[in-house]
Amino acid sequence: MTDADELSERDRAVLRLERTDWPGPGAKERVVREQLGMSPTRYYQLLNALLDDPRALAHDPVTVNRLRRVRDARRERR
Repeated sequence: MTDADELSERDRAVLRLERTDWPGPGAKERVVREQLGMSPTRYYQLLNALLDDPRALAHDPVTVNRLRRVRDARRERR
């Protein structure tokens, strides 16, 4: 794999956060602000883009596929 084929540390951190089971409302958003230094809105924009990135799928297929299923289910309900 070349450097161009690898995810950035920030992208890997976003995927790591998505593997965490959060205890209650607001906990994840607080960690996003404190550890990643970004707003929750920006975090979810990045996460959504990662779900369509083949590098993210190669890096963490279980998490990406789970999140794709959740996203697709939400879209179908609209």
